[in-house]
Amino acid sequence: MNYLNMKRRHSLQYLLPVIALLVTAASCKVGQAYKRPEVALPQEFRAVATADTSSIADVEWRQFFTDPALQTLISKGIGYNYDLQIALKRVAASEQTLKQAKLLQLPQLSFSVTGQTTNPSNNSLNGLSIGSFIKKQHVEDFNAALTLTWEADIWGKIRRQQEATMAGYLQTYEASKAVQTQIVASIAQGYYNLLMLDEQLNIAKKNLALTDSTLRFTQLQRNAGEVTTLAVQQVEAQKQSTALLIPQLEQNIAIQENALSILTGSLPGPVERGKGLFNSDVPQWLTPGIPSAILSRRPDVRAKEMELITANAKAGIAQANMYPSLSITAQGGLNSYLSNNWFNIPASLFGTLLGNVTQPVFQQRRLKTELETAKIQREQSVLEFRQSVLTAIGEVSDALVATEKLKEQKTIASNQADTLQLAIKNARLLFKSGMANYIEVLSAQSNVLQSELNLANIHRLQLSAAVDLYRSLGGGWK
Repeated sequence: MNYLNMKRRHSLQYLLPVIALLVTAASCKVGQAYKRPEVALPQEFRAVATADTSSIADVEWRQFFTDPALQTLISKGIGYNYDLQIALKRVAASEQTLKQAKLLQLPQLSFSVTGQTTNPSNNSLNGLSIGSFIKKQHVEDFNAALTLTWEADIWGKIRRQQEATMAGYLQTYEASKAVQTQIVASIAQGYYNLLMLDEQLNIAKKNLALTDSTLRFTQLQRNAGEVTTLAVQQVEAQKQSTALLIPQLEQNIAIQENALSILTGSLPGPVERGKGLFNSDVPQWLTPGIPSAILSRRPDVRAKEMELITANAKAGIAQANMYPSLSITAQGGLNSYLSNNWFNIPASLFGTLLGNVTQPVFQQRRLKTELETAKIQREQSVLEFRQSVLTAIGEVSDALVATEKLKEQKTIASNQADTLQLAIKNARLLFKSGMANYIEVLSAQSNVLQSELNLANIHRLQLSAAVDLYRSLGGGWK
């Protein structure tokens, strides 16, 4: 036993300097440290006169959407939408990977128990040696051992792996927030579209009743010989055109209700409404903030940056794979060639220590290919990150322009509807007094119908533009 201990100490005298040298090298971390790439950002968004740092993206969705019925739908969507639940499962799975990655620098420990019997040929050297030494034709070996393996973090490879895993986790987390913002926006858009369809259905029914009144009066005039049958047919055709809108709108209402139900994780069915379309006011405090805040507020942009960080870390890992690696293996336990003295301590005790330094020499260009590929993928991620920022800025600008121009359209459309309402009253009075013909009445009724339908659509577009601005700025996940 003393002789064995002396040999072990003698071996360690040569092994420890090598280990110390390579462990010192672990302070070197190959690969580029992540630095956010430069992106072209304007000082302010298009169509914004001043750059206010406050943004509606910081507002909680319950404060932005004040309709109780809409709040209920959004709450159900966040709780039961399957796309969001799938995204959250990805986050949970990534979190488990992150927990494992935090332990990568710790050694691995395993325990094994083995029993082995060997029957060599009697004419072999092993067979003759065994027979003369232990007086048997077979040899047994019983082993119970703990094995500890540790790889030194030379060149920071393991730290890069942890960095990549952390970025991957944050990417799934940001992606889940992006899914939520999209779901909140989709539910709000669908709800406002449903309110518009309800309003348009009421408009169609109201105009149908108006046309029906005109038809009855025209029939009376025909019976009195004041107009021809052609006039009655023209008015009746106008009534049928208006009546055709009703089942079309009812169909669209049912389809929109089904879509909203699915978004909230429910079976298709009716959807409860709260305020009417024109009682749903467009928020007046649609401040976008400054463009640079997009980088931190918008979840999909953040997810793209996490993807870039992952690609950068993987490039470092690929580079580290080309350098020497050090692994140390220690094993100790009980070993015996006879089962009856297997646990005879200290005679059956054994221990080994192995230090292994591996330097790749020729790998059929695999490692270099992996490194070059990782660098290209990092460059690709940089471009995708910049593209995501550009897309986000464009979406905000589009929503701001729509918000501003729809105000002008709403004013014009509202004035037009008021003008045509007066026109239809005058046309009907003139028609009854014989000073206007049925063509003028039909034209006035058709115009007022289209103007009211258009006004409802523009108000819905205003609400949608506000939702688009809220989503494009990164609002909806709080």
